[in-house]
Amino acid sequence: MAFAWKASGLTYNKYLSVAARVVRRSLKDDKRLAAERRGEMELRFAKWTNGKQGDMKSVADANAAAAVESASSS
Repeated sequence: MAFAWKASGLTYNKYLSVAARVVRRSLKDDKRLAAERRGEMELRFAKWTNGKQGDMKSVADANAAAAVESASSS
């Protein structure tokens, strides 16, 4: 028996992200605002080539660009 998130094509991390967002949005306003602030992240990454670090990019921006690119290709 496969997990529902796996059968739908999601990674476990994406599944957790979606579930956390749903829970945060279901809270009352005062609790929701505090929970949304805790859920914000500022992650950055850089691609290394031949031992040299490339440009630092935001994970959120890279995910948004990848989503736009995949939507336009299909």
